[in-house]
Amino acid sequence: MALIPLFFPDCVVAIGVGDEASKREWKASGFLYGHLSDVNGSGEKKYRIYLVTNRHVIDDIRESHIYLRFNPQEMDEPVHDYNLPFYDKEGKSVWVAHPDPDIDVAVTNINYMMLREHAMQVNFFRSDVHAAGTGKLVELGTMEGDFCYVLGFPMGLVSNRRNTVIVRNGTIARIRGTLLNKNPNPEYLIDSFVFPGNSGGPLVSKPESIAIKGTKAQSSAYLIGIITSSVRYRDAAVSTQTKRVRIIFEENSGLAGVHPVDYIDEAIDEHLSRFGDRGRKTEVYHDRHS
Repeated sequence: MALIPLFFPDCVVAIGVGDEASKREWKASGFLYGHLSDVNGSGEKKYRIYLVTNRHVIDDIRESHIYLRFNPQEMDEPVHDYNLPFYDKEGKSVWVAHPDPDIDVAVTNINYMMLREHAMQVNFFRSDVHAAGTGKLVELGTMEGDFCYVLGFPMGLVSNRRNTVIVRNGTIARIRGTLLNKNPNPEYLIDSFVFPGNSGGPLVSKPESIAIKGTKAQSSAYLIGIITSSVRYRDAAVSTQTKRVRIIFEENSGLAGVHPVDYIDEAIDEHLSRFGDRGRKTEVYHDRHS
């Protein structure tokens, strides 16, 4: 019995650095997201496909490009890595972050059709079908205690043979403040362990056929957010002689922060406002050494 649509893992990509394939480090996660929008004001709508990850992932990388790992459709063929430059031919960054610096979301428009033409096993979350922003979450009756799944590549656990997304379960720990109409919190919390490598990965709701009286059963899984970071617990060791802090221990609390889907759409709107409807797509280049 599948509780996550079979193609959802095909939307998730590993993000790595390092030009030598054998020593490549996989730093974070990202996912492909199809933003349905109008074409030149014509009334015709189409999906523009974006690679979505965290702002801090892009800011922390010092190389001029990153690598994305995809599975071929042929099951016996090994993974393929693609080089995605940070800058276009004019020297401008291909990434656009959310206009609010406190929102940890960055996007770039990616050449999805080329990946399909190369017979990669890729797919994307459709904004009008698979995604649930705060308005939809309110409509669905989402609240604390609802189950969810974290998809991504924690601790750089990326296979060299067949790329397999790691799925961890969790529950929504705090969300009502985010769903309020006035002064909503930009981040809600889930009860799930996330680690370096999970940053930028998607959070997916779990379908539930059973619900208590006064609440709604959920028949579908939705993209409901993007993982930002784990919430750390800090404990200080104080010297008995000087009464000064000597060591600070930092532990994973088991809670993680999540931005709702709304901020992904707002970052894409910022991308469109900067570049217009020129059909700009970030090209990815196949790494022949992968």
